[in-house]
Amino acid sequence: MQSVEKNPSRAPSRWPMALAFSFSAIVLLAVGLLAWRAPFETACVIDALVFLLLMLLVALYRRTVAASLPRQLLKAGALQDAIFNSANFSCIATDAQGVIQIFNVGAERMLGYEASDVVDKLTPAGISDAQEIIARAAALSAELDTVITPGVEALVFKATRGIEDIYELTYIRKDGSRFPAIVSVTALRDAQNKVIGYLLIGTDNTARKQVEAEQALLDQRLQEQQAYTRSLVETNNAELKKARQVAEKANRAKSEFLSSMSHELRTPLNAVLGFAQLMASDVPPPSPPQQRSIEQILKGGWYLLRLINEILDLAMIESGKVTLSQEAMSLLDVLQDCQAMIAPQAEKRGISMQFPRCGQAFYVHADRTRVKQVMVNLLSNAIKYNQGGGTVTVECSRHGDRVRVSVRDSGAGLNAEQMSQLFQPFNRLGQGNSTEEGTGIGLVVTKQLVELMGGAIGVDSTVGVGTTFWFELAASNAPSLVLGEGNALPQVQEPQESQRTLLYVEDNPANLALVEQLIARRSDLKLLTAIDAHLGIDLARTYQPDVILMDINLPGISGYGALHILHDDPLTRHIPVMALSANAVPRDIEKGLEAGFFRYLTKPIKVVEFMDALDVALHHAAAHGLADDNHAVR
Repeated sequence: MQSVEKNPSRAPSRWPMALAFSFSAIVLLAVGLLAWRAPFETACVIDALVFLLLMLLVALYRRTVAASLPRQLLKAGALQDAIFNSANFSCIATDAQGVIQIFNVGAERMLGYEASDVVDKLTPAGISDAQEIIARAAALSAELDTVITPGVEALVFKATRGIEDIYELTYIRKDGSRFPAIVSVTALRDAQNKVIGYLLIGTDNTARKQVEAEQALLDQRLQEQQAYTRSLVETNNAELKKARQVAEKANRAKSEFLSSMSHELRTPLNAVLGFAQLMASDVPPPSPPQQRSIEQILKGGWYLLRLINEILDLAMIESGKVTLSQEAMSLLDVLQDCQAMIAPQAEKRGISMQFPRCGQAFYVHADRTRVKQVMVNLLSNAIKYNQGGGTVTVECSRHGDRVRVSVRDSGAGLNAEQMSQLFQPFNRLGQGNSTEEGTGIGLVVTKQLVELMGGAIGVDSTVGVGTTFWFELAASNAPSLVLGEGNALPQVQEPQESQRTLLYVEDNPANLALVEQLIARRSDLKLLTAIDAHLGIDLARTYQPDVILMDINLPGISGYGALHILHDDPLTRHIPVMALSANAVPRDIEKGLEAGFFRYLTKPIKVVEFMDALDVALHHAAAHGLADDNHAVR
């Protein structure tokens, strides 16, 4: 009703119009009554005119009402016709028994029936799938806990009880074809709210079903594709795992083979070099021809030994079995050691060498033994491929958070093609026919060692001028002691008459200096030092220290090898050996304790932990009679 009142195009209501006509009639009657005050003839004329106007007014009112009603009815009828004759949905009305009474144009087009074919003849159940109606009746019976019979009752049961009911149903056309429909059912009631019929409005659901079917097909294909991809990934992972296992097995086999071959080759080579050196030192000495032959034997033997060592190094790096002990170390200390090692080779060839003078100290975070190996390789090449009377210059410089070491020679230099072939195994850059010995492996090992330490290596060269090999390592501060909060270094005390002895085996001078500072503050201890395991074992056998402090990564024999030798020797097996290493991950500590180290300390040195561990080790040594007896003998 509100929507009708708001529509300006709708015919005016009859009540305002009736009031207007009534008011006009009253005015005319008043005029007629007032006319009797005039003369009789005048009053009769006026009353006659008033009567005529009243008749005209009544006729006009009746005409106006009659003209307005058909327009309203016509408009309402046009809307009803548009709804009833719509081809977009079917409109089926039944009586209270469910027999079809109205069958609109949309229903005729959807179902292929004429209205005369179904009106007063069929129910909506007669044009629907019977099995679906049976299933619907069973579902409603279970849902509403009442018995519902298949047929019209199953279609209109909810609507009869005022429950909104929209469901999907398969309609069957006159030609027997079928299509899905969405049906909305409403109960029709009279003025007394009695059900007099049902209205079923349906829409064709074929298009939506097709879309759903296509979507389901796409989903199925997607699931199949995902399953295939997952299967492919799992298969590839299995193959990769298998390939990795094969590669690891091959690496182990290669490492074992190389290790075995190294041992097998070294044994006869040891005899060759040993007897050749004995022959060279015979008395009387060999004749000149014999001496030349012996020199060739020694030259070939030492070259073969170097080749074996380099191949073994390369194999260990590639198999991931190289152990690194990275810690703060002084580059100048390493350079001094290398200068002493390489000086005879340079003097023999007339090469002058220039090293950084003592000044700025450069510390890097690296493995001291491996850095020395890198430097010796680069210096050997710089001398080997230099010209007579040439120079080799070593420089150190700081580049941000890295330290660069450069080795520059004054040799022939390298062209672009040679530069592109550097760091390739067994590639000597065309020097294979020269008189210079070489394996073509040294630079490969050098590069991989630098990269294992987190560094970088490169080369700059100019033909006719010379070549500069450089490598960079992470800069570090000097090794330091870690003091706990509120702790301080022990105070220097007066020497006691009876001092215990600590033997420290360490190849890093900076670490040696730190421990010397600590032990100097303990009057109950004196310190012996060794820079490698061989010397450490000799000192342990000779001086019988109370405690041994051992680095793990030592040149030659490692800390583990030295520990094994000390434990096997009756003279030293009673001495507690503590490890001090930069290898600080839990697995390294577990491995050290399992190997037999009394304690496993990590770098940087923590003063309180270090002193406590020393006290425990000294107490342990004092608790064993053999240690006390040996100490008393000294």
